[in-house]
Amino acid sequence: MNTAGKLSAYAAALVLIAGGAWALGTAVGPFPGQAEAHGDEDAMHGETMEHPPGGLASSEDGYTLTPASTTLTPGAATRFTFRITGPGGAPVTAFDVEHEKRLHFIVVRRDTAGYRHLHPDLGADGTWSVPLTVADAGSYRAFADFKPTGGNPLTLGVDLQAPGMFRPVEHPESRVADVDGYRVRLDGDLVPGRSSRLVATVTKDGRQVTTQPYLGATGHLVALRGGDLAYLHVHPAGPGLTFLAEVPSAGSYRLFLDFRHGDVVRTAEFTTGTGEPR
Repeated sequence: MNTAGKLSAYAAALVLIAGGAWALGTAVGPFPGQAEAHGDEDAMHGETMEHPPGGLASSEDGYTLTPASTTLTPGAATRFTFRITGPGGAPVTAFDVEHEKRLHFIVVRRDTAGYRHLHPDLGADGTWSVPLTVADAGSYRAFADFKPTGGNPLTLGVDLQAPGMFRPVEHPESRVADVDGYRVRLDGDLVPGRSSRLVATVTKDGRQVTTQPYLGATGHLVALRGGDLAYLHVHPAGPGLTFLAEVPSAGSYRLFLDFRHGDVVRTAEFTTGTGEPR
């Protein structure tokens, strides 16, 4: 290759690297110097530092989520490990069972693609371990949803990075999801600051089906707020797949419903905005 060709190739490589860094940075956020702006935004949402939504911090009430590594390799199976340390700094080994598990581990890319609901194993030394594979590059958010014995329920979050180029996915508003031959419809409106009734209906071949018990419930619903991925985990509060969800603010939310039928667990995904308080 002549000198001009080498320089052209080098310039193209720099463009790709810069583009990838920009995409990754916009997915992670916030940028340095934006803390004051986010504080104003929290005040508008009616949130306070004393009672933030779940999953926005890696530490709360003296408990800290500490992964052994924050780097993932796209497409490669990884044994992901982490610890929850307590107020004294030692790994926590005693957790209450909540919905048949001592800890629920949620992994999702910052654009809310690639959602996973996993259940790690706990070692005697306080190390949690779970097989984890992410299909694509990008910035991911991992949530640990648990209740330490003698403590309050907590959801801690941490960012993970899977290096490489990626294109963020847009999610248009949708209340109907098709997954593996099933159609799932979500009815009801999210109204910020109050308990909102949501009802999911699962059909197959045009006929409604009754979901099987999964983790002690007929289904599990996780809501993530657009932008910062504030976390809410909701369980059925009535017959079938009826949920009462209270979102912290107005905005767009991604909803993930885990349901079991035919002895297989599937996930239906929805995107919806909030309605006005009445």
